Amino acid sequence: MMRCATVKMLSSASGETRIGALPIIHGSPMKLLLIEDNPAMQTSLQRSFERRGMLVTVCGDGARALDRWRAAVPDVVLLDLNLPGVDGLTVLARARAEGWTTPVIVLTARGTVGDRVLGLNTGADDYLPKPFDLDELEARVRALARRHGSAATLLDDEVAPAFHGLSVDAASQAVCHRGRPMELTPREAALARALLARAGQALSKERLCELVFPDERDVQTSAIEVVAYRLRKKLDRTGVQLVTLRGLGYLLQASAA
Repeated sequence: MMRCATVKMLSSASGETRIGALPIIHGSPMKLLLIEDNPAMQTSLQRSFERRGMLVTVCGDGARALDRWRAAVPDVVLLDLNLPGVDGLTVLARARAEGWTTPVIVLTARGTVGDRVLGLNTGADDYLPKPFDLDELEARVRALARRHGSAATLLDDEVAPAFHGLSVDAASQAVCHRGRPMELTPREAALARALLARAGQALSKERLCELVFPDERDVQTSAIEVVAYRLRKKLDRTGVQLVTLRGLGYLLQASAA
């Protein structure tokens, strides 16, 4: 039985559907992976986002979704939960287990608090129940792209940073130790990428707040201290330390032999 969901479009006086300007990542069109099995929803969202210059890859089968994810290397993933073959939560869990830190917005008819908590705990970055307003979806896509890309903008597009066994995978942006993805939350990964891009140099807590919490106003430096505390514990036994320099901020340095 086919499921339907409503997408509310806003049109200009000329009749052209508009969803606002989409972000450019590293000077290239933003890439979106849409994992959705409803043909009407696929067509509507793909056409709308492509009209604004985004590159959209569509997948309607949960069993093939992870392969498409690896091949597309998207900036943001829009993920339905009720997929044929393999459900969306399983796809998300497998992607996170492989170290893919791509921001994910879950789009689903399941709108209960329990469903949202389960999706977020599995690794989703945002959750939007159907039916939804396209302007709201576009705003959430842009916010996640900024959040994920802000720390990455410090990185050289050609050479991913590496420091004493720690590195950033150029394709997935996963933080790795000796080539294996580390189990980090999105904010821990954002902090690690920012520090790796300036390994050996101190970054102030204020600057790191901008990179790790780009869409949150009035974030106190205590918030970055919490993320740094958790990242420091996960860096144990990697040979790299997250060091606090009073008055200067944080930096990465090699552990003492």
